[in-house]
Amino acid sequence: MRHAPRMSMARNLYTFEKSSAMFKEAKTLMPGGVNSPVRAFTSVGGEPIIFDKVKGCYAWDIDGNKYIDYIGSWGPAIAGHAHDEVLDSLRETLVKGTSFGAPGPLENILAKKVIEAVPSVEMVRFTSSGTEACMGMLRLVRAFTKRDAVIKFDGCYHGHADSFLVQAGSGVATLGLPDSPGVPREATKTTLVATYNDLASVEALLRSQDCAAVILEPVVGNSGFIAPTKEFLEGLRALTTKYGALLVFDEVMTGFRVAYGGAQEYFGVTPDLTTLGKVIGGGLPVGAYGGRKEIMEMVAPSGPMYQAGTLSGNPLAMAAGIKTLEILQRPGSYEHLNKVTARLTEGILAAGREAGHAVCGGHVGGMFGFFFCEGPVNNFADAAKSDAKKFAKWHRMMLERGVYLAPSRYEAGFTSLAHADEDIEKTIAIAREVMKLL
Repeated sequence: MRHAPRMSMARNLYTFEKSSAMFKEAKTLMPGGVNSPVRAFTSVGGEPIIFDKVKGCYAWDIDGNKYIDYIGSWGPAIAGHAHDEVLDSLRETLVKGTSFGAPGPLENILAKKVIEAVPSVEMVRFTSSGTEACMGMLRLVRAFTKRDAVIKFDGCYHGHADSFLVQAGSGVATLGLPDSPGVPREATKTTLVATYNDLASVEALLRSQDCAAVILEPVVGNSGFIAPTKEFLEGLRALTTKYGALLVFDEVMTGFRVAYGGAQEYFGVTPDLTTLGKVIGGGLPVGAYGGRKEIMEMVAPSGPMYQAGTLSGNPLAMAAGIKTLEILQRPGSYEHLNKVTARLTEGILAAGREAGHAVCGGHVGGMFGFFFCEGPVNNFADAAKSDAKKFAKWHRMMLERGVYLAPSRYEAGFTSLAHADEDIEKTIAIAREVMKLL
């Protein structure tokens, strides 16, 4: 009996001719062919696929390939892509107008939901992106404390504002850029950098000069998935109080994802200010920053700290956010997210170890990640030691078999309420196959 040639397996793998052609054209129209750097697949090789549509936990590219999606538009699609109830809410709102440039009732509704959910937030200001929220937050902490220096952590990303592009994660780490050209030295000289999960590094900086704030991702998602120790977060709360600095949780990624009240609810540590985004817009552009009332009342027009935005609080984003939070409040939502994410993470790690690979990782709520190294990974320096070439090969092989993962070892993954047990088991089976071929 003749054996089928090995090429027959290749015919079962996805091909990307239409995506490749469209990306070739895109590179003549937009820098790198994309509108956000990590989408370009630079660190994993090959070219990005071009999406045609999404629904639930699935995505389809313009070649007709179907994927189980573990990016979820980088976090917002926690209820599932194009959720019917969210779409209905958007249609109802759309006929009233896309933007008012004036106060609307939906802003009050979403504001109340955020304030009720997030322990640190007594008052909130909506923006149009997480970056914009972090920019407003940075100006606010300096205005309130009358101090200029702030402490961030290596590998933590807080948007592309000049002051934050110092040892930043996300696309900056993915592209290997230690800083960004065009950022004046003066813009970053008051940004101090500590090591994540290392309280001694933080206290050394707090002792060295008066600092306005310590700012961090309470669960890192922009250096890959890195969980904090509870002692680290509790220690930061104590240190900032001791030295008169504000504690800021950037929960653009973790807010309403690791728990309904965010990482601060999950770990039981309450910061002074919080930034939010992604989930609270239900897939539309949105951001927010909020915190103690006495701090937030410094924001114009209540106070002298100026920040504004043409599309801030626009009715479409508010409507999508309200409906998404309503869905998340239903019984069993976070139990489902925890269950599917735990099973996915455990299954991928087991598949890797069974195939003889050094692999580590974990999850919190509907957020997960792993590295090709023995671990543990406690900070960006640990993450940088993981096997980048193996991750790139793994990513491409999973993509060719219908699993869409973040195209960088420095990005976390996300599950949704739409991911069913069969999606998780199919993903694990594909991972087992790929791990054996790596």
